Formats: sequence, C-alpha cells, structure tokens
Amino acid sequence: MKRIRLTPLFFRRIHKWVGLILGLQFLLWALSGSVMALLDKDKVGGHGGGMSHAHALPAGEYFDVAALPRGEPVTGVVLRDLGARPVYEVRAAGGTRLVDATSGEDIRVDEQVARDVAAMMNEAPIRNVSVLAKPNLESRDHEGAMWRVDFADAENSSAYVSLDTARFLVMRGDTWRTWDFFWMLHNMDYINRKSFNHPLIIFVAFGVLWLSGTGFYLLFKSFSRADFRWLRRRKPVVVARTS
Repeated sequence: MKRIRLTPLFFRRIHKWVGLILGLQFLLWALSGSVMALLDKDKVGGHGGGMSHAHALPAGEYFDVAALPRGEPVTGVVLRDLGARPVYEVRAAGGTRLVDATSGEDIRVDEQVARDVAAMMNEAPIRNVSVLAKPNLESRDHEGAMWRVDFADAENSSAYVSLDTARFLVMRGDTWRTWDFFWMLHNMDYINRKSFNHPLIIFVAFGVLWLSGTGFYLLFKSFSRADFRWLRRRKPVVVARTS
C-alpha cells in the first residue's frame, strides 16, 4: 500500500478542490446576503396592513366564568376581543376553545370568522380561504391547525389565523417569500429554513476553517529564501561626520 506523504503538493491538491466547492457556497452567501440587505425591511416584516387587531372591550354584563360548562379541568381563562366581540379563551389540557363572553355559547372558528379577523389586518379584497391541518413554511413559527386567507393585493399577501383561538398569527407577502428563499440559501437549511446550527453548516464551517489553515500553510511554503534577497541587498545608510 502506497504511503500518503503530507507534502505541500498533497495539501495543495486537496486545497484546490475544497476551495472550488466551498467557493460556490461563498458566492451563495454573498449573493443571498446582498439580496436580503436590499429588500424593503417593512415588507419583509410580513405583518401587512396598518390596521389594528386589538379593540376595546364593550361595557356591560359578562357571562359568569364559573358557570361555563367544563368537560375537563380548565387551566386558564382569558377575556379578550374577537373584533368588537368579547370572548373567553378557555384553555384546557385537550386544547383551547372560544366562548361568547356575553352569552356563554361556544364559538366555532369557521371561514367567516377567519375572514373577519384577516380583514382587520388587510383592507385588500380576499381571493381565497383555505384551512391547513399543520403549519406550512410561511407559518412555521406557529403551531396547530390554522386558516390561510389570501388577498388580492400587490404583495399577494396571505394571513394566517389560528383555527382554535381565532388569533391572527402572521401575514406573509411576496417580498417576505423572496427574503425567505435567500435566507434558506444563506443558512443552508433547505428543509425547515430556521436553523443555523444544523450538521451541514457545521461541516461547511469546519471546511472553511481547514481551508484557511491550509491556505496559510501553503502561503508560507510558497516563499523561498530567494524571495527575500532584496532585503539583504539593501545598503546601510552611511552618515558622514563633520569635524
């Protein structure tokens, strides 16, 4: 078996191919970083519209919380608004349900409710409404089933509303989608697009470290004594003394 000699030529050959592969990723990092920096940060924010989702609760008598039917132990109750409508958000081990705070009746978060909530965040006409059993890439920071409400505006905005609580979750548009694609290229998470310490990027990081180390090694090995002859040829400066 031929013994591998760790000579400068050996490192130079590996350095060349590793540099080519990692060089492509360097270009992607530079390109994606530049595009993300050039995009409008307000549009990338993905919250859309200037309308407020919070409303003051109306005055009046509210249904007694203690009288709410309990199929299982309740872990928490929150009084909040659903548009201009006061509701109880009843939390239990099995999930969350909404109850009308004035009548005590259960509220079903149907398509119309999703439309009403989404319309408070965007004034554009609604183009389509669909239900998602689980979050997609655009709503990956949230959990559970949700409604997706698509708007007919310049950004092709999509609002996401929780199927359990009718809470507005997030708004996404084409600018954010462009940013998210280049974010995927930048952090190299091609599946979930949210992690920056996954095995692939760690492997590439160590590859870059190795490339830098061998680059310095080959840099010094590329010099010879002849390259520094000009230093030895410099004549010393003679200062003449006058008496």
